Amino acid sequence: MGKITQMLGLLLTHPTEFRTLVHFYLYHEAKRDITSQQEHPTSGWDRASMRRCWELLDMTSRSFAAVIKELEGDLARTICMYYLVLRGLDTIEDDMTIPDGVKQPLLRSFHEKTVTPGWKFTENGPNEKDRQLLIEYDIVVEEINRLSPEYKKVILDICQKMQVGMADYAHKAIMTGTVYLDTVTEYDLYCHYVAGLVGEGLTRIWSASGKEAAWLCDQLELANSMGLLLQKTNIIRDFREDVEDRRFFWPREIWAKYGFKEMKDMYEKGDVEHATWVQSGMILDALRHATDSLDYLRLLKNQSVFVFCAIPVCMAMATLSLCFMNPEMFQRNIKIRKAEAAKLIMRSTNPREVALIFREYAREIHHKAKPQDPNFLRISVMCCKIEQWFEQHYPSFVVLSQTGPTFDPLDKRTAVMNLEKSRTQELEIKRAAANPLRNANAPRPAEMVPWELAMYVGGAFLLVGALSAAVIYVVLAVYG
Repeated sequence: MGKITQMLGLLLTHPTEFRTLVHFYLYHEAKRDITSQQEHPTSGWDRASMRRCWELLDMTSRSFAAVIKELEGDLARTICMYYLVLRGLDTIEDDMTIPDGVKQPLLRSFHEKTVTPGWKFTENGPNEKDRQLLIEYDIVVEEINRLSPEYKKVILDICQKMQVGMADYAHKAIMTGTVYLDTVTEYDLYCHYVAGLVGEGLTRIWSASGKEAAWLCDQLELANSMGLLLQKTNIIRDFREDVEDRRFFWPREIWAKYGFKEMKDMYEKGDVEHATWVQSGMILDALRHATDSLDYLRLLKNQSVFVFCAIPVCMAMATLSLCFMNPEMFQRNIKIRKAEAAKLIMRSTNPREVALIFREYAREIHHKAKPQDPNFLRISVMCCKIEQWFEQHYPSFVVLSQTGPTFDPLDKRTAVMNLEKSRTQELEIKRAAANPLRNANAPRPAEMVPWELAMYVGGAFLLVGALSAAVIYVVLAVYG
């Protein structure tokens, strides 16, 4: 009943968004149903332990559960388990109630406990939102040990790398008494450990599955950028929630130069102007990874893998645009509207459309940028890089239609292209006139063809007659 009321309210206040959501619910069908019987061999739905893992995925994932379930074949089950392992690790790292003496050995051996039958963890704080996952972690262990060896190897390798980075940062916070990241370089390294490595693992799984090229697993820099774009967007959006939970991820290098001594000063002091400048600096830093993400998406060939990667980064661009120059972000956790999310899901189907989405949000950000912001020029340059990437790979004056590509007559580049084409044709004509032998294989004028044909036929008859006469002469001379 509550959902119906919400939809009626949306119809009255935002009729365009209502239409988008109705279109999404009616026409956007799930590409795969993991519960159907024919999917059981790859989804594992016929096992109680795997069914519970799918339920835990729905409980812990805010946005990835739906796209994970639509991956082809055994990729869906593999990525589900990959997500649950890393979510369990992250839950231990985030829990501030666990003493460092307990947390350190637990983090550094988590990859071993992930394959230890029967292991689970019940000592999370009562307010830790994903503690149920660790309480039932023995089920995750059971399903991890059922995965193919090549998948299991990647998951445990990434888990081991990630746990070392998390343990180091957690220990540093305890020993130094500070929980702040000081520099952008340190911020990048932290995001690499918690998200860039996730992108690396996904890329290696894509290659191991055979659904993507074997060489894709070598594109780790691009995969890392994808992870950093998503993680930095979440860190920007979750500012207020993280600060209240004493999780400080914004690097001091960006915000301290505007006179803030603590991150909470950005919403407590009421200095909205300088706070939004800090905000634009964080968004500028996140936009560094936009074109790398587009490059990565162009390498993907499998449709389900592409959609899995494209939807989150499109959501990230929409979120960055929403947060940019938006003081509300310092007061509460803001999210893009459901209709906009639905529209992005329906559009994120091919590299060109995703690049177009990036360009649209880059233009929104650039439109909202203020000249008095110290980051104004760099924001403008970063948005122009996204524009440039789009024009380089998908020129906007080329219009795609059912009959084939056409060219926008109102675009100046069309006139330049047509002029260049006519000049090339004129040059070819002049070259042909100056050197007739150059086109010796070209067709002769129509009036010359019958004369040539008569000459060739007559010559052929004379040759055959001469040869016949010679043969008869020799036979008569020899045999009388």
